[in-house]
Amino acid sequence: MNIHREGYPTILITFTIIGLINFLSFYYSTDIIILVTILLVSIIFFYLILHFFRNPIRKIEVNNKHIIAPSDGKLVVLEEVFENEFLKEDCTQLSIFMSPLNVHKQWYPINGEVIYSKNHKGKYLVAWHPKSSTENERSTIVIQTEENQRILFRQIAGAVARRICNYSSKGDKVNQNMEAGFIKFGSRIDVLIPKGSKIKVSLDDIIIGGETILAELNF
Repeated sequence: MNIHREGYPTILITFTIIGLINFLSFYYSTDIIILVTILLVSIIFFYLILHFFRNPIRKIEVNNKHIIAPSDGKLVVLEEVFENEFLKEDCTQLSIFMSPLNVHKQWYPINGEVIYSKNHKGKYLVAWHPKSSTENERSTIVIQTEENQRILFRQIAGAVARRICNYSSKGDKVNQNMEAGFIKFGSRIDVLIPKGSKIKVSLDDIIIGGETILAELNF
């Protein structure tokens, strides 16, 4: 299993704590049932931590017209909205909810240049709350394509997720095979695309980051 670099500190801390708990258990207890139970629970918990930080390598077919899913999860929002942070225009919003069992790395949804990247402090509402897009801790990234189409996506922290890793800087040249960031322990991604784009997904669809085509641009 390939492990994402963002998981190294958490995995090391978890391994140390689990090792200490098991050492003390074997040192102070002789009850074989208790010892085996603690050991099994430790192994399962450590595996879940490793599984959360897995880093699948996916071959992405780059296409300038396709907006690909930046993350794994489930499509929970598909609606028309007015984006007032940067774009200042009507857009189609697609929101992907990630459970703790999903892969939590993000890919860039389109090829182009990063023209805006900003981290916002905020609350930790549950990721499916309607106001989480504007009130939670989040990062906003806008990419402009060669055809002057602008795509905005947000990494949004949830009630459990408390750390957003945004790898984008203004002026970066990016493509769909590049990693955009990582969010720890459950979260949400909003993707705002030009109104009139051809939508390729439906509500409640299971989304695969780097593979699922969310929409096709008109140009």
